[in-house]
Amino acid sequence: MQNILLVAIGGAIGSVFRYILTASIPHQIAKVYLFGTLSVNLIGSLLIGLFWGIFEHQIGNNSLRILLIVGILGGFTTFSSFSLEMVNLLKQAEYRNAILYVLATNIFGIGLAILGYWISIKFSTTQV
Repeated sequence: MQNILLVAIGGAIGSVFRYILTASIPHQIAKVYLFGTLSVNLIGSLLIGLFWGIFEHQIGNNSLRILLIVGILGGFTTFSSFSLEMVNLLKQAEYRNAILYVLATNIFGIGLAILGYWISIKFSTTQV
């Protein structure tokens, strides 16, 4: 039951952070470039890689891991918004933008998760 509460609290926090970030992006930029969802997903990818590496090598606190990774970052990133934006791009026959959006989200997202993990490993080995 404690883990469910941690996920719920973290999810609420992450959703609020996502809203604040996307609301701070000017509407025209967010609409044309889908920048809001892309930015939260890429930031979330970097952070999840970073936190995963930290928890894997330094911190054994499972409750904190659940709160940060599953709760906050799970609420912050949003695959459902990405999917809806893809449907809208395809409906509007913006195939080039749809392909670029998929590639940017996946390639940069995975790359940033790897970068975050690498950073956490690099700092954990130099701190010993």
